[in-house]
Amino acid sequence: MQAGYSAWMSDYPTIRLLPKAEARAIRHGFPWVYANELVMDRRTRGLTPGSFAILEDAERQPMGLVTVNPASRIAARMLDRDPEAVIDGAWLRAKLSRALSYRDALYDAPFYRLIHAEADGLPGCIIDRFGDVAVLQPNAAWADAMADEIAAALVELAGVGTVILNGTGRTRTQEGLTEETRLLQGAAPEGPIPVPMNGATYMADVMGGQKTGLFFDQRPNHAFAARLAPGGRVLDVFSHVGGFALAALAGGAASALAVDGSAPALALAEQGAESGGMADRFATRRGDAFDTLAALEAEGERFDLVVCDPPAFAPSKQALDAGLRAYERIARLAAPLVKEGGFLTLCSCSHAADLTQFRAACTRGIGKAGRAGAIIRTGFAGPDHPVLPQLAESGYLKTLTYRL
Repeated sequence: MQAGYSAWMSDYPTIRLLPKAEARAIRHGFPWVYANELVMDRRTRGLTPGSFAILEDAERQPMGLVTVNPASRIAARMLDRDPEAVIDGAWLRAKLSRALSYRDALYDAPFYRLIHAEADGLPGCIIDRFGDVAVLQPNAAWADAMADEIAAALVELAGVGTVILNGTGRTRTQEGLTEETRLLQGAAPEGPIPVPMNGATYMADVMGGQKTGLFFDQRPNHAFAARLAPGGRVLDVFSHVGGFALAALAGGAASALAVDGSAPALALAEQGAESGGMADRFATRRGDAFDTLAALEAEGERFDLVVCDPPAFAPSKQALDAGLRAYERIARLAAPLVKEGGFLTLCSCSHAADLTQFRAACTRGIGKAGRAGAIIRTGFAGPDHPVLPQLAESGYLKTLTYRL
């Protein structure tokens, strides 16, 4: 092993941990190395973002093959624990094939998250599949540099005809990457793609929508909420393209009101309701979520199920306190709208706010609204969003359902 490693060193440069760095965590599966944990000499700082290197501990023992970005706070990401691995088309196909076989075992139709970054062994790389179309989010420099190779492997293995690069979002900025959306393979869809899920039809704008066009992560939570809604009135706040509302209508809800600040998202929600034969039971209301919740209370509205699924209020540790206050405020404004014996579902996609902190903020808000209730379910992302146990960020989604 050591002899082979020595021979390989001529092909990849080496980077080394500082003596103070937590080598044990990396050996035990933590996939990131921060810039302040590396020997940042001139040679390391000069490495091209997205290039590959062999990571050594402070005693110069090899730990694995990493991708390097000296311009990022996450200066190295583990690609392969074998320092002699070769990151090429064959390596990519092996990773994709493993992920594909797992998703195909989970779902009858090809609509799912195919690659969930570090948890699927492709750090910083997200791929969502919409039938014949795949949307790639390369949020790390190496994946951006290898986007064409990833697209070719998707066409070969998954049989998709179109691959779209969606290079938008805060994470790319942190990696020093520009924002862009472009075709990698095939032709652009002529309109939104209908996605069947939980008995409803969602319309995904894969070229211009938010993130990849649809959030697959809430699938099991949509399904549970739908079980609470037969015959009832549903309020879905921060609804995007109709997430909880359309699932509830498919489950037999009498009516659903979707609230969002985005007119294009609400238009897609309306198309989904029309496609599913639910338009007569579906309504939308555009506006700020906080203001709309307060207005609905003033109007005396009450619902059997209220769902609030906001964007990440606490996307970083620096934003944690403000984010928790925002979650508390949402709960305080939403709770009065729930009928006696009804249900309130509150969601967080903030990895910086753990489940305990999120639950405490929500419960405080409900209490400040003069309501009380028991938690009947705690939900997480679906199984196409696996969690790497060593990386809390991969398990970002949390939902709480209260009976008030």
